[in-house]
Amino acid sequence: MVIPHDLTTLTAPEARTLLVRRAISATELTQAALDRIAQVEPAIRSFITITADQALAQAAAADAALGAGDPASTPELTGIPIALKDLFCTAGVQTTAGSRILEGFVPPYDATVVARLRKAGATFVGKANMDEFAMGSSTENSGYHLTRNPWDTARVPGGSSGGSATAVAAGEAILSLGTDTGGSIRQPAALCSVTGLKPTYGRVSRYGVVAFASSLDQVGPFSVGVEGSAMLLRAIAGHDPLDATTATTGVPDYVATIRDGIRGLRVGVPAEYFVAGMEPDVERLVRAAIDDLARLGAEIVPVRLPYSAHGLATYYIIAPAEASSNLSRYNGTRYGLAAVEEADVNRAMDLTRARGFGAEPKRRIMLGTYALSSGYYDAYYRKAQQVRTLIKADFDAAFRDVDVIASPVSPTVAFPIGARIDDPLAMYLSDVCTIPVNVAGLPGISVPCGFDGQGLPVGLQLIGRAFDEATLFRAAWAYEDATDWPRRRPPLATAATPAGES
Repeated sequence: MVIPHDLTTLTAPEARTLLVRRAISATELTQAALDRIAQVEPAIRSFITITADQALAQAAAADAALGAGDPASTPELTGIPIALKDLFCTAGVQTTAGSRILEGFVPPYDATVVARLRKAGATFVGKANMDEFAMGSSTENSGYHLTRNPWDTARVPGGSSGGSATAVAAGEAILSLGTDTGGSIRQPAALCSVTGLKPTYGRVSRYGVVAFASSLDQVGPFSVGVEGSAMLLRAIAGHDPLDATTATTGVPDYVATIRDGIRGLRVGVPAEYFVAGMEPDVERLVRAAIDDLARLGAEIVPVRLPYSAHGLATYYIIAPAEASSNLSRYNGTRYGLAAVEEADVNRAMDLTRARGFGAEPKRRIMLGTYALSSGYYDAYYRKAQQVRTLIKADFDAAFRDVDVIASPVSPTVAFPIGARIDDPLAMYLSDVCTIPVNVAGLPGISVPCGFDGQGLPVGLQLIGRAFDEATLFRAAWAYEDATDWPRRRPPLATAATPAGES
């Protein structure tokens, strides 16, 4: 293949091919990513921490490995620049979870997924911005700064993994890692026109990942092009003895089957996911993508998922309840922010939390604590868990007739910065199409499927059976290969800091 003038336009498999051929070096590729960060970061602000020195040292090690023997025998991600959402513990590098309460916290160990990426030879260019403790759909809830959508810097990139999505979309990293609790990979992937996968719950270890809602959180990849996400998932997936929730199910070779085609694949389409208030262009483009799947040989089958209508309400009981438990550990006595001037320990904890938590974590802690409180547990939390079972049963019934389910990712394109930040309900509705997938513990992928009349990206969501990410990759790749959407890059050049932002 021809070496592009701009190495940051390479996809992960393209970069791998050139590295193995020794046509480019890992140092050149990583330096190109760092130069791109310097060029565009003032405009979009994908990162909380940029780790240039570490990245170049890792790149030098990758070059040594590539030159030591047969380059093709090196791990598949050797020399590939990757951005990490800032809730993965990284030994020696600050990890904040987007919150001031963890500002300055430097973990003494790596999360399992980070350790696996190190072993796979990746280079880490930085820790990506995010909504505080992954609570949000726009990355406006970060305790540090806004992240802006590279397709229109007046709009949000989605969230909570907004920095991970924009880093890939803008060419600051070839791959990135995020987490998805209610849509936090798929929604920003759709809004930024990249691929994003939420794996099955239990497919990827959560050890060393700052927790939001432990029964819903899952780690997953972002990429330009479906194959990059398949490569990244293959590197991080699999059982981890440090995380009792990881499954012992074997990890397939996702890349080996990605081009097997979709002729005869049964694709379910649930009417319930084309919700009231969905923007007309979003519905038009998603339905056109489903038609494309039919032209590629898939069989389109209507399915019913009636309990998904209760997914949002169910999620906003379960997730805040688990958050209220998980976030109770941040009290200033072990790590992070501490009100050291206050002698009384209880008063010091109160002051630490008042100063360190932003408005959204405080809102969810209060909601969750109320739902778990004496006299309300049965009425709220227990009932939500019962409805969760019904939502899962709906999917189980649908998957007896179909292989994958197709739907929109988000009912709207990226909305203007500030448009929903003071209206939590409107913000929560951003995830109405993605939340049921988390509640049921299933895998889901977002792939670009076009642009609305304003030139803003739209994503197609494909949902699969538990631990059947291979079929999702196959369907997503077939659709991608028949279109040119993933090949379009945002018209972001350089840039100055947007007016009014420091």
